Amino acid sequence: MRHLIAVAALCLMALPLAAQAQTGDRAQTLADLRAEVATLTAEVSSLRQELVTTGAVQTGAAGGSALERMDAMEAALAQLTAKTEALELRVGKVVADGTNRIGDIEFRLTELEGGDVAALPPVPTLGGEGTLTLAPVAPPAAVDSGAPELAVSEQADFDRAKGVLGQGDFRAAADLFATFAQSYPGSPLSGEAQYLRGEALTSLGETADAARAYLESFSGTPNGPQAPQALLKLGVALGKLGQTPEACVTLTEVGVRFTGSTAAAEAQAAMQGLACP
Repeated sequence: MRHLIAVAALCLMALPLAAQAQTGDRAQTLADLRAEVATLTAEVSSLRQELVTTGAVQTGAAGGSALERMDAMEAALAQLTAKTEALELRVGKVVADGTNRIGDIEFRLTELEGGDVAALPPVPTLGGEGTLTLAPVAPPAAVDSGAPELAVSEQADFDRAKGVLGQGDFRAAADLFATFAQSYPGSPLSGEAQYLRGEALTSLGETADAARAYLESFSGTPNGPQAPQALLKLGVALGKLGQTPEACVTLTEVGVRFTGSTAAAEAQAAMQGLACP
């Protein structure tokens, strides 16, 4: 069997170059650069032809003739073009690799759940419309007060599900949080909703489903206040599923990303329990 979760989890935690918004912006910037380089190259060629036609007057300024200076400009443009193409290739590889690894982790979790892997939908290109948001990870921060306003019943539905969880009705809570995620895609509360869904499923002993919920929580809001615990719980769940190498990689990333946090200390303890190297 393929050990896919390890690389997928590692990629999930090491994709600061492939954020949804940033990937799109970078692609646009590269396209602009390439267009500008092409335009400048055409202008330089036109000017060179004009200079050749008119006899290439010597000026003695800037270390040589006009044609020599044009040669230097063309060399600089060629260097810029090469760097632009190299950066574009690098971004393309990150996007392709990240997309493949997200597909791998979905496949692996579905396989662990006993689901039909053949029915899995194609994974959208990372950074494209409707994909998981894998934004650069920063230390946990408070929810931005400028966040979009909630839908009319959004907060009420979330509070209801949270209340049911607090009452110990884990099945109903898991179902309510799943319904919330489907009803309010992109909600600022979705990360917490998926995390709490994972907690409910953990209490029900449905570890594979819980791992998926923790994964969706972290990948959807890697900057959210629940991100450290979501990543920690994902690693713990993988350990319970017998995926020890993958669990160790995930738990290691908790300490790397959230150094000094409570989650990092708990991750270290969990790694000792799994005898991680």
